[in-house]
Amino acid sequence: MSTRIRTLNTCAIAVASTFLCWNVAARAQGTADPTIQLRVLRAAASALGQIRMSDIGMANPPLPLVDVVTTMEIAAKGTVYIDGKPTNATYTAAFAYIPAAMRVDIKGEGGGNAVHTIQTVREEYAWNESERGAGLIPGKGTATPAMASAKSRLLQLWILPYGVVKAAIAAGDKTTISTAQGSTVITFPLSGALAGVTVTATLDAKNFITKVVTTPDNAAATDLVYEAEYSDYADHGEILTDVKSPGHIVEKLAGKPLLDVKATKVDADNPYLVFPVPPNVKAARAQAGSSR
Repeated sequence: MSTRIRTLNTCAIAVASTFLCWNVAARAQGTADPTIQLRVLRAAASALGQIRMSDIGMANPPLPLVDVVTTMEIAAKGTVYIDGKPTNATYTAAFAYIPAAMRVDIKGEGGGNAVHTIQTVREEYAWNESERGAGLIPGKGTATPAMASAKSRLLQLWILPYGVVKAAIAAGDKTTISTAQGSTVITFPLSGALAGVTVTATLDAKNFITKVVTTPDNAAATDLVYEAEYSDYADHGEILTDVKSPGHIVEKLAGKPLLDVKATKVDADNPYLVFPVPPNVKAARAQAGSSR
């Protein structure tokens, strides 16, 4: 695993520890009040149902907060834009934070020659699948390396509401809190493979993340310019977990519409999801690295 990728993975593991460290730091400074960053991020995480408290009835708990979002799958329907053309489709996003990975399965409605794409990313590896799990077993589908899109796909994972909370905590004191038009705004830089990208997230009055915008330092990197809007938060799972997910997701890439979908089913109960990298994708990544 590369050092750049390991940075975000380690930070995803350390969410609960960071909450704890900030509490310890606040006590060491002789104040019972947590920092404004801690208050805002804890409020955002609590609104999502992303953290659980184990400190009820305990004076000095060893681990007061635990991040319960590790894997999730969101199924939705709506409009997806393929090469700029809108199509009615089903959209399924399966994702994990340890390790950082995401698979987006888009199926156009109508059958026959309808669009069907499966775009997968795991850490520094990106590939397209002809079917889920393609390329792992001889004769079962085709995995096509797509390394050039690795950063863009990985960024989609970290602009999800849960990723925003994790990454903002990982940024530590580089995370800033401000107010714009009466709304709380969280701004922070990403690290690892996505270093050089700044994320700005806006919260509503209930502390839900409603808008996320990414800005790369390199203005030419338009594939890293995302804008996402989230609304209609609720526990959309068949099995209720108290983890809230957006019921309506709208995304733009470089100012152009990417998708506008509404959730039909969400599995937030940490479903079993794996993202093994096909051998030919590993080989393509190694070859690309050796040619630099």
